[in-house]
Amino acid sequence: MAKKAILLHPNDNVATVLERIEKGTELEVEINSTKRETIVAKTKIKFLHKIAIKDIPKGSAVIKYGQIIGRATADIKKGEHVHTKNVKSWFYS
Repeated sequence: MAKKAILLHPNDNVATVLERIEKGTELEVEINSTKRETIVAKTKIKFLHKIAIKDIPKGSAVIKYGQIIGRATADIKKGEHVHTKNVKSWFYS
């Protein structure tokens, strides 16, 4: 069975992992009530951290809870860890 990640809003481009994830792990993300997607982790991801569910180009909004939580400071590929190393948030400017 695939490990789980949760999408908090249908407009989000990141999901939250529900356990520690190793590189290469398959995660199942429920996109909506009828669609699930399997994403392969390209990096290690800590418990309750974010994973990109689609490519996020540098300068683009990172969206969680349906809200912009920051901007990508580098290209983030689907399956990569989304964290302070690749996102600039105005909360921590």
